[in-house]
Amino acid sequence: MFQDHWLVILTSLILIMISVPPVLFIIWYFHDKRQSQHSVLRNFPLLGRVRYFLEMLGPEFRQYLFDADDEGRPFSRTDFSNIVVQGKYLKTVIAFGSKRDFDKPGLYLKNSMFPKQKEEMKIELEPKIPTRRYIGTEGLFSRKEHLEDVEVSPWTLPDDDAIVIGPNCNNPWRVRGPVGMSAMSFGALGENAISSISYGLGKATGSWVHTGEGGLAPYHTIGGGDVIMQIGSGIFGVRNEDGTFSWEKFQEKADNPQLRCFEIKLAQGAKIRGGHVEGSKVNEEIAAIRGVKPWKTVDSPNRHNQFNDLPSLFDFIDKLRDKGGKPIGIKIVMGGADSADELAKYMSETGRGPDYITVDGSEGGSGATYQEMADTMGIPIKSGLIYCDNALRKYGVRDRVKIFASGKLFSPDKIAIALSAGADLVNIARGMMISVGCIGAQKCHTNKCPVGVATTDPDHQKALVVQEKQWRVLNYIITLRNGLQTLAAASGIDSYSKFNRSHVVYRDEFGKVVSMEELFPYPKA
Repeated sequence: MFQDHWLVILTSLILIMISVPPVLFIIWYFHDKRQSQHSVLRNFPLLGRVRYFLEMLGPEFRQYLFDADDEGRPFSRTDFSNIVVQGKYLKTVIAFGSKRDFDKPGLYLKNSMFPKQKEEMKIELEPKIPTRRYIGTEGLFSRKEHLEDVEVSPWTLPDDDAIVIGPNCNNPWRVRGPVGMSAMSFGALGENAISSISYGLGKATGSWVHTGEGGLAPYHTIGGGDVIMQIGSGIFGVRNEDGTFSWEKFQEKADNPQLRCFEIKLAQGAKIRGGHVEGSKVNEEIAAIRGVKPWKTVDSPNRHNQFNDLPSLFDFIDKLRDKGGKPIGIKIVMGGADSADELAKYMSETGRGPDYITVDGSEGGSGATYQEMADTMGIPIKSGLIYCDNALRKYGVRDRVKIFASGKLFSPDKIAIALSAGADLVNIARGMMISVGCIGAQKCHTNKCPVGVATTDPDHQKALVVQEKQWRVLNYIITLRNGLQTLAAASGIDSYSKFNRSHVVYRDEFGKVVSMEELFPYPKA
């Protein structure tokens, strides 16, 4: 196999050399000999170019040829293919067994001796949702697949079991599905990608679109579904020309019936500081939506200027809720076991605070971020969820606050474990990106995304056809819900909203198994 890979590489090099005129080799030789930038080229003209050629192709060779199915980071080939298969074919069935290494320590869902029957599940199967899936075969040189019309069940919660956010608000939000879009701004993603997600989630019902900190764009509402608007430290979409907060623009957004709640972003897992967007992405439309100058790089402040401690934060939340009449949440990254203690304690003492908390894991990151933060700042989602849930329970405020979780929760088993660890709802970013065509090229920050997802460049966006990708988003969400209810039934519970720590066990390297509830006991209020 290894020899076959090198045969492909050498064949490619030979073909390139044959197609290049000899005079060009002479020019390259003397140019390389005299240049001072690259030591390898100075000592080894032409041959050094082969080295740089292979280096530049290294990421692609590793992704498609050398990395094992489960080795790629941040997402493996298996991760990508599973999401793509769900979106294209509405399938999660595999053959010949799991590829998981069962000798490694890890978390497992605890099965019940007496699983629930399908008719015992508290889940909505009607009305059916029309969608389209691929059938046929896809070969190396022939693609005979075509779309067929099918109907699927929504797999949403009954209205009586809906998760209610902000029950005391003038306009509470009733959510009947467990998963939705995580924060991804128009600008970080192009209009075709956001439109595809918006249409797909709107058709799925019971889900939501999240604007990210870039403000509310028409593409977020185009699908007709529910929308969460995030307010980051740059206060894009609700700012005056001088950069101050605009209550008039906030009220305009709050009056939109599709916009169900607001989220104040204090931090995100990818970068625990202000956001960054390259000027090449900030076209006139994006600039108008954000309230900034076009074609200028945008760096948000590290924190909000509207508040600087819990009392002033709570004052800001109260004012937003009073004026907008809708639930207000905050987005945080847990830094340790005590990160949410002060917040929960102050909520308990004052009877005030957010209607929900989004806990973002350090493994998050749908677009550009900073290397020094990506690997070590903040803690991963599983730990962050447990400690946030513990803090809210400890101070007796858990019943009035819902928890959203985000951080590579892209499959039913990962979502079930997150729900068990304390989440009420789950946000998905890169899973949505993959469902609309992301191939993990890791060019999100360059505006040169080869498949038209993380770019606002019109030429690159041509690759992403909204009329086709919307069905993949819809199918992806439906298979997630279906998989969740299957796992819930196997765990002996009648709804995926009832997962808790008793449903997860941890197996260590010696084979010893212990319940998550035993590892992390629920605190007494």
